[in-house]
Amino acid sequence: MSRNAKINSLLLLLVAALAVVPLAFGLGDHKEEPFAGADGEAETAITEIDPDYEPWFSPLYEPPSGEIESALFALQAAIGAGVLAYYFGLRRGRRQGEARTRERAAEDAGAADAVDTAGAGDAGMDAGASAGTGDGRD
Repeated sequence: MSRNAKINSLLLLLVAALAVVPLAFGLGDHKEEPFAGADGEAETAITEIDPDYEPWFSPLYEPPSGEIESALFALQAAIGAGVLAYYFGLRRGRRQGEARTRERAAEDAGAADAVDTAGAGDAGMDAGASAGTGDGRD
């Protein structure tokens, strides 16, 4: 197994553990909404500390239900994943293209050297033929 495959397997195992461990240990079971977002947790903590607190800003858009809010969040995550996938795919494609270009240049240089070497040998034979071969037929 290559080093990259080991690293990828370890990362995949880590991601799976991050998803399964909270569910397996029942983290958040004591709460009304066990896996509520950080915004809700912060709001609860602030109202416990200072019940008269008034927010500085209000949201630009308040979704009518939790399901729509979840759908918008999922859409945002999907768009972000798409942008990242596009970037990394583009980067990998460019790297592969550069590698192919280098390989072709090396092949072309090797072929050009072979032609030059063969051409030099032919030129030497031509020069020998015109100068005479020394076999008495001059």
